[in-house]
Amino acid sequence: MDPTQPIQLKGSVPIIPIPFDAQENIDEESLRRLVEFAVEKKFSAICLPAYGSEFYKLTEDERIRVVKIVAQQSAGRVPIIAQSNHGSSRVARELARTHVKNGANMISVALPRQFALSDDDLLRYLVPILNGVDVPSLVQDFSPAGGTIGADFTARLLEKCPKLGYLKMEEPMLAPKLVAITEKTAGRVGVLEGTGGLYLLELIPYGLCGIMPCLAVADVLNVVFKLRAENKNDEAFDLYGKLLPRVLFSFQSFQHFEVYLYCEKSLLKARGLISNAICRNAGFTPDPYTVRYVDELNERTLDLLKNLA
Repeated sequence: MDPTQPIQLKGSVPIIPIPFDAQENIDEESLRRLVEFAVEKKFSAICLPAYGSEFYKLTEDERIRVVKIVAQQSAGRVPIIAQSNHGSSRVARELARTHVKNGANMISVALPRQFALSDDDLLRYLVPILNGVDVPSLVQDFSPAGGTIGADFTARLLEKCPKLGYLKMEEPMLAPKLVAITEKTAGRVGVLEGTGGLYLLELIPYGLCGIMPCLAVADVLNVVFKLRAENKNDEAFDLYGKLLPRVLFSFQSFQHFEVYLYCEKSLLKARGLISNAICRNAGFTPDPYTVRYVDELNERTLDLLKNLA
């Protein structure tokens, strides 16, 4: 796999979680098992260490290490998108360069939304990062306070950073912006949805190229995406409807992201892909009612997977 060549992202591009052992150390064996699962499912790419990887609980050395492990295990069988988040443009650029050196095929960076910044400020932040590496790039805009980037900003960024390939957007009623971005960039910048697949049925007819969900249900969502893209709408809606209770529960948990991580890891454990569902502290301790409901969701998802196979 040539790391300088464009990567075509399509369907599910899952976030790889970081498994931990009982001492909260990185469980490398389980991490490698997750990579093998991703290779088996033939995803167009995988991404880490992102929010769904608990990147904010990892040291800088650990962020580098997990990308290196995944790139080694993948051995070119699935493209690796290395999330290179940092509040400093300079530090993010160096982190991205290290990831590419260690085998990443694309870099991703989330816009720093801790404080209000103008479009000019955001451009000044992104340009050194995206132009600081010789691989394609993806920009994530998760802005809980509102006010995300649009078509004009994307066109300005593409003019300055021609290796920009994708945006990851996480907001409702995205269709008009998706169409505008596609038109403004002449299709050179693809848009992926990052809200766990909540809006994929709505957005696929308007050019959505993919979704970036949790790994635990990425294979099911990949089938839904393919069905909808092929205009097999009844089948797509039927399958998605069976998964919808989990999608909705996970989405509402975005208000408490540690709940989302608990749901993700509990299902991965139930699927036999990780040894335990431990998240690093500070983490969420579920009450008995939540445990029972998530267990029920897991059982239903496992039944769905059996029927899907």
